[in-house]
Amino acid sequence: MSDHMLTSAHPELVEGSVKGLRQALPERDGVQLLNHRADFPGLVTANGDPWHYLDTAATAQKPHAVIDAIARAYGRDYATVHRGVYARSADMTRAYEDARRKAAAFIGGREDETVFTRGATEGINLVAHSWGITNLKPGDRIMLSQLEHHSNIVPWQLVAERTGAVIDVAPLTYDGQIDLDVMAAMLTARHKMVALAHVSNVLGSVLDARRAADLAHNVGALLLLDGCQAVPRLAVDIAALDCDFYVYSAHKLYGPTGIGVLWGRAGLLDAMPPWQGGGAMIDRVTFARTTYAPPPQRFEAGTPHIAGAVGLAAAIDYVTGIGVEAIHAHETELVEAAQEALAGINALTVFGPRASAGILSFALEGVHPHDIGTILDEGNVAIRAGHHCAQPLMDHLGVPATARASFGVYNTLDDVDALVRGLDRVRRIFG
Repeated sequence: MSDHMLTSAHPELVEGSVKGLRQALPERDGVQLLNHRADFPGLVTANGDPWHYLDTAATAQKPHAVIDAIARAYGRDYATVHRGVYARSADMTRAYEDARRKAAAFIGGREDETVFTRGATEGINLVAHSWGITNLKPGDRIMLSQLEHHSNIVPWQLVAERTGAVIDVAPLTYDGQIDLDVMAAMLTARHKMVALAHVSNVLGSVLDARRAADLAHNVGALLLLDGCQAVPRLAVDIAALDCDFYVYSAHKLYGPTGIGVLWGRAGLLDAMPPWQGGGAMIDRVTFARTTYAPPPQRFEAGTPHIAGAVGLAAAIDYVTGIGVEAIHAHETELVEAAQEALAGINALTVFGPRASAGILSFALEGVHPHDIGTILDEGNVAIRAGHHCAQPLMDHLGVPATARASFGVYNTLDDVDALVRGLDRVRRIFG
């Protein structure tokens, strides 16, 4: 079992409270916990009580700034984009394309390399079915890892079945990192694509993405990074990472559902055929022949998610206004607090590395994660319980599911305290 069980120097903190936790934890220069809870209207129950939302890795709550931007986009500002000759359509087109520029700049990319999708899942599927079907042939190989989300496994399986390509799986280190040393030994000239999570949605482990890119490129392969869990908490610069494709979703970045981003190198996108047909992605249509628009429009068939793009832009403004580095430091402090407070529970196993990016997965001996989640919910604590769309990783860990607490910019030590008190109640109920 590749798990990492934390031990505590402060077992007195386990019994129901993290009071005094700041004094117990090592100080780190320059780190100050943030206080943005008031920006998020969803963090109260129907009775007006505090709701301790610890499921940000699944989807983030939305700040007023994003909600207001979406309301304006659907209200006073609403019009179609790219088609109308009237003023409001032109204004909305500018807002939509401004959102593309922000989405590109947020990860250090160019707008002509930035495709709007329904989410990271669609972005990976787009690459797999457009680039993959065009470029893969029998005997070619695709490298994934043991910790991938299903969205970075199933599209490649579908393409492998159609092309005759073969999938390899890089193992993990003892503490839940992708083992790049072993992956380096596995890679061959037959590998054409390496597709990896930048941050694990279960373990919070952070990939050494630049080394992964170097390893892929050394054998002539491309690197696709799933950045869903990275962009809300890490500063991402695709030039420094040297990847070839990068995907992320708005809803994990405090933005709306139904929209995401695929960034790809211009030369790769230009050589890829469209994978959906319809309006907006064409140059000229006749019954004899159709020619297509250049990227990114080539991959955006149909009327786009206009309000979603505006909401994504507002979310990026919100996050950059706080600072991704500050958010990462804040979440790191909260994860460390939770690790320290829970480590004295002998029956509790924490999976993954100590340096986890905003995510804490654990199991309590003799208690199913669903029971943990149900009991915590009775105390207004919301966590995720299940396989987290990572069943191969669960098999690797030797468990059917885990409980997962994941943090965001709105969480505080009160949320950690509520989690600890809730788990103390779980232990009492199950003896």
